[in-house]
Amino acid sequence: MINVTIETFEAEVLQASMHTPVLVDFWAPWCGPCKVIGPILEKVEAEYGGRFKLVKIDSDQEQQLASMFGIRSIPTCVLLMGGQPVDGFMGALPEGQIKAFLDKHLPSEEELAAHAQAQEAQQMLAQPDSADAGDALEKLAQAVAQAPDNHDLRFELVKQYISHGRFPEAAGALAPALAQIPVQLRFEALAQWLNALEFVATDPRGQWPLEKFDELIGQNKRDFETRFAKSRVLIAMGEWPDALDELLEIIMRDKKWDDEAPRKTYVGLLELMTPPRPKADPAAAGKSAGGIELAGKAAVQEDPQAQLVSQYRRKLSMALN
Repeated sequence: MINVTIETFEAEVLQASMHTPVLVDFWAPWCGPCKVIGPILEKVEAEYGGRFKLVKIDSDQEQQLASMFGIRSIPTCVLLMGGQPVDGFMGALPEGQIKAFLDKHLPSEEELAAHAQAQEAQQMLAQPDSADAGDALEKLAQAVAQAPDNHDLRFELVKQYISHGRFPEAAGALAPALAQIPVQLRFEALAQWLNALEFVATDPRGQWPLEKFDELIGQNKRDFETRFAKSRVLIAMGEWPDALDELLEIIMRDKKWDDEAPRKTYVGLLELMTPPRPKADPAAAGKSAGGIELAGKAAVQEDPQAQLVSQYRRKLSMALN
């Protein structure tokens, strides 16, 4: 437990929460319930062994911070993760309720171990001349085995398998995600990418030059089989905008062709092309799940990749309407 001021808030709370959940206890020396909950929070922090970090803010001395979080009564506790408030509670809750509150949000010990292993694997894969890709993928697979319900780890594993041409392993790791109802769009996107690469590896058309596709399409604009095959070759080549254009030609002519395979592939590509959302300024985060407010607004400038995705989303919308 540490005491935080406006000078140390960014480092001890915002930056720290990027790596470890931070529970902020707003209190005051004159507050009776604060004296009750304070020792309970410290006890729980010790028992949880680093799964979260406890900080205390004197709301009388740090009124700017209390105002930023919209604190109306004390004690009030706010949990931050990734620089954002995710939940909070007011009043001196008993130990059991505090633990139940934390357990809703904190990763388990198994998940922490899996994340550590996955982080090590990703560092290995990030090395430009790494000869340890196989070892890194094995570490990542072990992380998924430790936390099989962690969709972020599974997504990263499948993506890395595909990127390294290990298609059977990718299909095996992807299968549990595709068996869920509903299937998450990002896993459907990986399936479409994998399908395209497997097509190129196994179908004779996968070795055709693009000119051969264009010659056949020039003879028959509605040769959807050839257009779809060409789109898969373009996907395998990494020419995804060109693949989207080819898929769009099919969608505009026949929205339902082949059980909407072109539309599903198009949507999958857009999902894979969409850049990660930038983290908003934590001081402008709006309202948390627990009703805790932060002042200000966040303005995010759209980058060129996001603009390209938006452009192709509009094209699809026009083609479907």
